[in-house]
Amino acid sequence: MSIGDDWFIKSMIVNTLHRTEQLKPRITTSQNEVERDFVTVLNQLLLEKSLTLPISIDSINLNSLDTFKGVNTNNSNLGDSLRFQTTNAEKLNQSLDGKLRGMGEIFIREGRRYNVDPAFLAAVAQHETGNGNSNAAIEKNNIAGMMGANGLKSYSSVEASIIDMARNLSNNYLEKGFITIPKIGAKYAPVGASNDPTGLNNHWVSGVSNYYNQLSDN
Repeated sequence: MSIGDDWFIKSMIVNTLHRTEQLKPRITTSQNEVERDFVTVLNQLLLEKSLTLPISIDSINLNSLDTFKGVNTNNSNLGDSLRFQTTNAEKLNQSLDGKLRGMGEIFIREGRRYNVDPAFLAAVAQHETGNGNSNAAIEKNNIAGMMGANGLKSYSSVEASIIDMARNLSNNYLEKGFITIPKIGAKYAPVGASNDPTGLNNHWVSGVSNYYNQLSDN
């Protein structure tokens, strides 16, 4: 139904504005641009049927419009964007190589257990290991760059390393408000860190983001 062609709706609007004038206190300050545009359009619609708006812009309280001005129309919840999301092992395994090959089900299992997106876990592992081919992955089963008292940690298996990474990212990052890849990267792989003499941390955010986007889009 078009408001420009419907007399009944226009009449209701006029009556509502009359009641608004009686119930709301008069506003002496100038209205903002959104409010002025609203009244201008309304006047144009009413004039099509030879109606006039019986109240001035300064007497209309359109503060209720502020409710809509602050609404976020983006349906994505950034706070939950790296939390567990359903995927399948085959989808992940198509991109995993080297020591990560066939680990899709483990990423999903631990992602569900610790409430972390499996694609994000896999993306971190891919970036940290050159997709499963780094010396740390091959010699120490360390697929997340996890450090211990004596340098890179050694694990009994790649699965054990994935479990440790998922626990760490959930408990020490997502639970503490580090909810985006850039925020996580600033702590996980800080630029200029003393244990990063070659500056690899400069590429952590972009590298993990690229892998994550590929896994999420597949």
